[in-house]
Amino acid sequence: MPPTGLPPYDESNIFARILRGEIPSRRVHEDEFAIAFHDINPQAPVHVLVIPRGAYVSLADFSTSASEAEIAGFWRAVGRVAKELGLEAQGYRALTNMGEHGGQEVPHFHVHLFGGRPLGRMVPASGA
Repeated sequence: MPPTGLPPYDESNIFARILRGEIPSRRVHEDEFAIAFHDINPQAPVHVLVIPRGAYVSLADFSTSASEAEIAGFWRAVGRVAKELGLEAQGYRALTNMGEHGGQEVPHFHVHLFGGRPLGRMVPASGA
C-alpha cells in the first residue's frame, strides 16, 4: 500500500503492461529487480527508463515498501545501465518525477537516464 496521500497502484499503467510483456519495449537491461528500456519519446540522444519490477507508485512508496534487496538491486541496475550505455565519461542526468507538480506521467516509480549531449541546467537559477 502506498504511503498516505499517494494514489493506489494502477495495474493497467503502461509500465505494468510492459513488465507483463503486453506491450513491447526496446530493453537494454533486465534482471530480477529492474528492467531498462528506451523511452518512446526521447528528450536526449540517450533517454532510457529504469523501472523496478515491483508495483510502486513513487520514490516514497518504493523507499517505504520495497525490501532492502529490491532497493539495492534497483539502484545498482540504474548505475549499471548508465555505465553500460557509456554515459559516465561525459556525464548524464538521473531524474525521477513524483506527482502532478513533479510532472509524473506514469504512476509507476521510474528513473529517467538522459545523456549523449550537454543537458544544461535543469531548473533555472532563482530570479530567472
